[in-house]
Amino acid sequence: MSTENRYYRVGDHLFALQAESASFEYLPNLEPFRVKETSVPIFTLCVKDSPLPATHGWAAVYTDRSDADMPRIEMYRQADRWLLCLSQTRESEIVCAVLCNADFSEAEVFLVPGNTRFAVDNASMLIYAFRTATLHTLLFHASVIVRGGRAFLFLGHSGTGKSTHAQLWLDTFSDADRLNDDNPVVRLMDDGSARVYGSPWSGKTACYKASSAPIQSLVQLVQAPYNAIRSLRMTQAYPFVLASISGLKMEPSMMDSLYESIARLLELCPVYELECLPNKEAAQLCAQTCSP
Repeated sequence: MSTENRYYRVGDHLFALQAESASFEYLPNLEPFRVKETSVPIFTLCVKDSPLPATHGWAAVYTDRSDADMPRIEMYRQADRWLLCLSQTRESEIVCAVLCNADFSEAEVFLVPGNTRFAVDNASMLIYAFRTATLHTLLFHASVIVRGGRAFLFLGHSGTGKSTHAQLWLDTFSDADRLNDDNPVVRLMDDGSARVYGSPWSGKTACYKASSAPIQSLVQLVQAPYNAIRSLRMTQAYPFVLASISGLKMEPSMMDSLYESIARLLELCPVYELECLPNKEAAQLCAQTCSP
């Protein structure tokens, strides 16, 4: 089968995907971001038709298995390479592996047949997060609503109700639009502003928009038997934002860059904590408080 290279621009960062032509049929979420480029991508991901590499001889450095219904990520390292192994759920078998060079500019993804979408989505998302960490870019775990030309990011642990609250905005305000429902990209711009971009990664909600908006505010959601909202100081907001971004916390140089980007973001954008019920009153209270 023929192999081709395709290019994608996400958050104004260009990356390349090399795969058999038939593989792209499983990746419709990437199409809104596809571009014709001649410039150098920040990383190239190559889909390999080979067995999963063994972890023998690699040093285990990290395992993320926090949520039962979320992928398990195992990370291994050698002197100048990384190996990432992923399963679809916390306890299931490994179905893909990603072999990367030291700075994540080149990566190969190996997969068990039948897992093309899962493997490419997760490999590209992780490599994107790691590669852009030093480029004033943050890959968030959040749901994003745009209203009045400004973006509102809803943060919280899985199951908190980010998607539910975003849907309440859509049901309550006719001018609200969903930009992304799981993994938006935030960039700190050279002009001193902060923007959020849609991405090919949007969880269970098919929302893949190659557009962006300036950030109005970030809202940490907390389930409660009432609706109440308060503004957070930077020291209060920092851990919520840190918990909402993707990055290698064991890699000092990467985390230094992420810490700097978070600090800049918090100087530019207010952060609120919304204790709420899943009702329209919560959306109205949030919009009234957080809007310009």
